[in-house]
Amino acid sequence: MTTTEVTDVKAALTEGLTELRLPTVRLCYEETARLAERETLSYERYLLQLVTRECEDRQRKRIERLLSQSRIPAEKSLTTFSLKRLPPKVVLVTKTLLEGEFLDRCENVLAFGNPGSGKTHLLCAIGQELIARGRRIYFTTAALLVQDLLVAKRDLKLSRFIKRLAAFEGLIVDDLGYVQQSREEMEVLFTLLAERYERGSVLISSNLPFSKWEGIFKDPMTTAAAIDRLVHHCVILELNIPSYRVEQAKKAKAESNSE
Repeated sequence: MTTTEVTDVKAALTEGLTELRLPTVRLCYEETARLAERETLSYERYLLQLVTRECEDRQRKRIERLLSQSRIPAEKSLTTFSLKRLPPKVVLVTKTLLEGEFLDRCENVLAFGNPGSGKTHLLCAIGQELIARGRRIYFTTAALLVQDLLVAKRDLKLSRFIKRLAAFEGLIVDDLGYVQQSREEMEVLFTLLAERYERGSVLISSNLPFSKWEGIFKDPMTTAAAIDRLVHHCVILELNIPSYRVEQAKKAKAESNSE
């Protein structure tokens, strides 16, 4: 094959692979071809290597996109969380949650514990692991979520906003009860929970036990209805452990005093 013919083939291949939207194959087919020649791979093996690299690259980019869309803090991952701090039962349940089957059953996850016990980090870590499996997860604080719901209601777009959140298999709502809601805020929050009931999973962290949730929803009947929808299909994680931040502060102080 002459130099001109080789050039024409490369140009045609590049154009065709661009049209077919196979960017990874376009970038690596020459390198892989040289490797196939050296290792005397069959045409099928050569093609398989190209297809495999394209699939792996697409999967990597999809996970990156899902992580970006999730708004989960990148630093709150499983690798930076010490499972040893958790009660053994919670560790076992966490490992089961990482498999993601609870999303298929539209079950909820409720994490209770004192401030600093690691509720937020644990739920975010679970979320990141689920995204690595290709699941769609979204993270928000309860305060920010309520404000977004109020804005959507004001603009007559509440149904549209809730529908957009419904595209996520798991919705992480952090610090429910940390900021006391007004009645209007409670109403839009309850509307969201009611709409997701048996349609999508909600993962909630709260430092308030159920007995104090009336302070969130303002009304006994609404509180009971909200709890009923959340616990009907749910997993409860009780993190009755000391504050991680307090432990780290004490450790740092002890090290400082020993110097």
